[in-house]
Amino acid sequence: MPRRLLQRYMPHPETLKRNRSLRFMSHWIGSPSLWVLSRRGVANAFMVGLFSALLPIPFQMVVAAFGAWLLRCNLPLSVGLVWITNPLTMPLIFYGNYRLGAWLLDTPAREVPDQLSTRWVAEQLLEILPTLALGSLVAAVAVGLVANLGVRLLWRWHVVRSWKRRRHHRRRRRGDEPSA
Repeated sequence: MPRRLLQRYMPHPETLKRNRSLRFMSHWIGSPSLWVLSRRGVANAFMVGLFSALLPIPFQMVVAAFGAWLLRCNLPLSVGLVWITNPLTMPLIFYGNYRLGAWLLDTPAREVPDQLSTRWVAEQLLEILPTLALGSLVAAVAVGLVANLGVRLLWRWHVVRSWKRRRHHRRRRRGDEPSA
């Protein structure tokens, strides 16, 4: 995995420690194990971040931060991935989760009216909540596990490709291989 690319966009722990609003948890944020960019740490951060993002709950970033602390994976990456469900994508993702839950429970899914309003959602919320919760939990677990495996495989592929490239360059320098 391109470690340098990830490091370029990650905030520095010292910057966050000095932030006035985060100062109360600076000892927790500054733990070196939460900032390491290793294959395990990044894969688990993707798992935690995407799992938290797909849950229809408030304070998803807090859940992701706690999960990162619990699994000792990359904190900024897991918290940042929560923003996959932003105000633009959230309705589509949660509707898909609801449809998945309806399919799993073998119940007919409610159709969205032509004029979607917050009033309609509030009226329907108690009835669709169990279906949405089940669909979201199943989707979160599945996406989290697939992301974890995918990142590990991608990281491994990147490392093997780097090894082969270095071996090729060494052979060319020694004159073992003709340059193509």
